[in-house]
Amino acid sequence: MAKSPAQGAPFDPFVAPLVLGAEAPPISERGTFAFLRGHLFGSLPQILLTLFGAWLLYVTVPPLVQFFLIDAVWTGTSRDACLPEKVGRPVGACWPFIWAKFDQLVYGFYPASARWRVNLVYALSALLLLPLLIQRLPYKRLNAIAFFGVFPVVAFILLTGGNMEPKGFLLSWLGLGGLFSGFGALGGVQFGFWADFVLSAALLTALVAAVCRVVAGPQAARPAARSTLGVLAVLAAILFAADLDLGLMPVETRLWGGLLVTLVIAVTGITVSLPFGILLALGRRSNLPLVKIVSIAFIEFWRGVPLITVLFFATYMLPLFLPGRMNIDGLLRALVGVALFASAYMAEVVRGGLQAIPKGQYEGAMALGLRSGLMMRLVVLPQALKLVIPGIVNNFIGLFKDTTLVLIVSIFDLLGAMRAAFTDPSWATPTTLFTGFGFAGLVYFVFCFGMSRYSMALEKRLDRANRH
Repeated sequence: MAKSPAQGAPFDPFVAPLVLGAEAPPISERGTFAFLRGHLFGSLPQILLTLFGAWLLYVTVPPLVQFFLIDAVWTGTSRDACLPEKVGRPVGACWPFIWAKFDQLVYGFYPASARWRVNLVYALSALLLLPLLIQRLPYKRLNAIAFFGVFPVVAFILLTGGNMEPKGFLLSWLGLGGLFSGFGALGGVQFGFWADFVLSAALLTALVAAVCRVVAGPQAARPAARSTLGVLAVLAAILFAADLDLGLMPVETRLWGGLLVTLVIAVTGITVSLPFGILLALGRRSNLPLVKIVSIAFIEFWRGVPLITVLFFATYMLPLFLPGRMNIDGLLRALVGVALFASAYMAEVVRGGLQAIPKGQYEGAMALGLRSGLMMRLVVLPQALKLVIPGIVNNFIGLFKDTTLVLIVSIFDLLGAMRAAFTDPSWATPTTLFTGFGFAGLVYFVFCFGMSRYSMALEKRLDRANRH
C-alpha cells in the first residue's frame, strides 16, 4: 500500500482521499411543472412544437365546436329549420337532417317491416363479440364457436330471409355436381341436390386429405380432413337453411345499404383475411416449391392490383366468364374481392412477424422434439402475431375505411347512403352537406378509434416479458 505524501498514511488510489460535499437535490420528476418541463418546454424544439400545436388547436377546434354544437340546429321537420333567413341567426350543423335520414343511413332501402331482423343481427353480434373481447369472462372457446360458426348462419338467414334457392349454385361452381349427375344419368339414377352435395363434399374432403398426405405427411391428413369437413358442414347448414321456407320475407342484397353494408363488408373481410393471410404467409415461407410459388403468385397479384379494379372486375366482368345460367350475387362478389385483397396484405404483415422471431426459438422447439406443425402453432406463430398486432389492426382499420370504395360499383354503404340522402330537395340547405359528412366521419372515427384502443390494450396485456 502506498503512503500519502501529505499524511504519511497508507494511500489507496481507488478511494477518494476527501469526503465529497452534499449535492443539490435532483429535480422533481413529478407534478405539473415537471410534466410541462419534460414534455412541452424542455428544449427549444419542444417549445416550438408546443406553440405550433397550440396554434393548430386554436384555429381548428373552436370553429368546429361553433359549427357542430353552438350554432347547430337540433330540432325541426324540414329545411326551413336550417335556413338562416328563416331562423334569424347564423346556422351551423343541420342535425334534423340526420334524424330524418337516420333509418336510411343505418338500413339503406331495407324494408321497414323487416328491419327488426337487422336489429336482431346487430344485437346478436354485440352479445357474442363483447364477451369474446373481455379477457376475464369464461367459455372463450364456446363463445368463439358461436360467433364464428353459428352467428354467420343465423345472420345470413335473418338478413336474406332464408329463401335464396341455392340449388345447383355451389355444385356448378365446383364442377362436381354436374359430374355426379352425368354419371347418374348414364346409369339411370337421378341424384338430388343434397345427394350431389354429400358426394361432392366427400370427394373434396378426400382430395384435400390426399394432397396434405403427399405434401405435409400423414400427420397432416387427418386435421386437414376435419377442417374441410367443418367448413363444408357450416356451408351445408347455410344452404340447408336457405333451402327451407322459414316464413321470412326475402330481401335482395340490392336493397341493403348504409351502416349494414359497411359492417357486413368490413366484418367479412376482417374475419376472412386474418386466417387466410396467416396461411399465405406460412405458404410463402414453406420449403415446398409448389406451395411457395402459388402463395407468392397470389400475394403479388392481389397486392399489385388496386382495390377499385378488383371491385370493377368482380361486378362487371366476372359475370361474363360464368356459365350460362349461373349468377353470383353482386354483394357476394364484392365481399370475395375485398376479402382476397385484404388477405394478401395481411400475409405480408404476418410474414414480417415470422421473420422477426429469432432462430433460437426454432432451435429450442426442435430440441423439445416438437414437429414442424406443433412448433409453428405453439411456439413461433403466437410470438409472431404478438409482434405484429399494430400492423394487423392497421390493416383492419384500413379495410374498414376502404369499404367506402364499393360506392363506385353501385353498392350503397354508409357514405353512399349519405350521398343518396343529399339528393332530397326537402333538406337542401347550405350546411346539409357538411353536417352529413361530419356525421359519417364521426361514425368511422368511433369504430376505428375503438379498434385502435383495443389493440393497444391487447398489446400491453400480452407484453408481459418487458414489464418492469
